[in-house]
Amino acid sequence: MQLRIENCGASRDQILALALRLGPYLERLQRVADEGGYDAAECSINLPGDEMLWQQVQRMQRKTATSGLKYLIDIGIGGSNLGTKAVYDALVGYADLLEPHRFPKMLFVDTNDPEVLSRFTRFLEQTIERPEEVLINAISKSGSTTETIVNLELIWRTFQHRFPDALDRWVITTDYQSKLWRLAQEKGISALPIPPKVGGRYSVFSAVGLFPLAAAGIDVSGLREGARDACTRCLSADLWQNPAVLSAVVLFLQHQQGKMIHDTFLFHPELESCGKWYRQLMGESIGKEKNLDEITVHAGITPTVSIGSTDLHSMAQLTLGGPNDKVTTFIWCESIAIDPPIPQLLAFPGLVDGIAGTSANTVMQAILQGVKASYRSHRLPFMEMILADLSPKSLAEMLQVQMFQMMCLAQLFHVNAFDQPNVEDYKTETRRFLESGA
Repeated sequence: MQLRIENCGASRDQILALALRLGPYLERLQRVADEGGYDAAECSINLPGDEMLWQQVQRMQRKTATSGLKYLIDIGIGGSNLGTKAVYDALVGYADLLEPHRFPKMLFVDTNDPEVLSRFTRFLEQTIERPEEVLINAISKSGSTTETIVNLELIWRTFQHRFPDALDRWVITTDYQSKLWRLAQEKGISALPIPPKVGGRYSVFSAVGLFPLAAAGIDVSGLREGARDACTRCLSADLWQNPAVLSAVVLFLQHQQGKMIHDTFLFHPELESCGKWYRQLMGESIGKEKNLDEITVHAGITPTVSIGSTDLHSMAQLTLGGPNDKVTTFIWCESIAIDPPIPQLLAFPGLVDGIAGTSANTVMQAILQGVKASYRSHRLPFMEMILADLSPKSLAEMLQVQMFQMMCLAQLFHVNAFDQPNVEDYKTETRRFLESGA
């Protein structure tokens, strides 16, 4: 993965001076990597190299594998499913409707919306013929996430009513010895643990993501390799070759200059779920009421997601002509596996010049170059994350760099990258309303 920076509004010396402030933190991250294990807050960086975890995932995959598997149902919300969905959608899921006969497919149950859930239960009742066609993975780190437990109960009732002896089609992923873990064990349901200090938004390379992706046929070895390579780069003391440090510094400098919005502009629509995963990563890691000294600061950068070229027809006017309050990261791939040609002899000639005999990717690249030229003419800051290709390895490299980026950015903001105390506000109020029967 390459990182390019333009119009960042700071000199090379200013960037280096801020990057050097992260030197001690990089040393801490290196110690965490050297020591291994899961005792430190930053311990998620050890997930890609954890061979015991990988063996555990492989054993569960073999235990639950069936030749007729059609649907892997992922019950979770937030960090428990956003990373998995990001990888799945990027590699195969975006085309699920266009490839109706490709199996297995992943279905994500991440809402309590009654219409969605009623349609889902009808799907289980009317479409599934044999239990071997389904594998259900319910994921809750705490084991008590309201939305996840509600959906678990509804799907349990429907599926177990039809297939009462099919406990082998269930896997629970949660903290070891959580109440949900113990209940799963009592019922004879397989369970996978999440390391206690690995938070949901940093958990994609734990069993949270690796097991369902492996069960769905994704090249998880490639994911782990890409994430390990990114770890090496993001621990580098050569700050100009460290994409996590440089991108964190640019985002912080832009925030100091009034850029309160960070737009991730993905020039591949299949990466949209990656943008939504990153939205949570930034929102929960940087958006804090108090800093590490317990001083009220209301820190944060607002993350948004745009898709190229679709959203140029909805947001380009605002971005180019509206308030200069945004910094953009363009994400695109150098190599494309399939590139449909545009006919030399057009059926509708004379409408758009220059497209005859080219290809879809040629047009997309022209649009991307046009967008970047417009940003330059308006002096708008942007970065580029350029992936070698859209493979598991390249995808994992990007996700791992972004997690390191967020840890470094939190250091610059002097906030805790790993907690989310204000999320508990709505959870507490929700439980109060449920318990009161309101």
